[in-house]
Amino acid sequence: MNKSELVKVMAEEHNLSKDEAVMLVNVFFDSIREALVEEGRVEIRGFGSFKVKEYKGYKGRNPKTGESVTVSPKKLPVFRAGKELKEMVNK
Repeated sequence: MNKSELVKVMAEEHNLSKDEAVMLVNVFFDSIREALVEEGRVEIRGFGSFKVKEYKGYKGRNPKTGESVTVSPKKLPVFRAGKELKEMVNK
């Protein structure tokens, strides 16, 4: 499922216009993004949690040329499925 399919389902199941459904989906995702940037963690009970994981810089190698490169430190969002979601998927 992609974002436009989610909007379609939301509009159909809750009797909303497409514009209202788009707004709700955008607010949801924007809220998660903002919380990750500010707080570094979002937990949705029964679904899972998102957090920002920090990775240190390291020396890497370009596989094409064999040249040594420095990979700078970075932060990446990570999702961890909750217990209930894992159980639903494994039925």
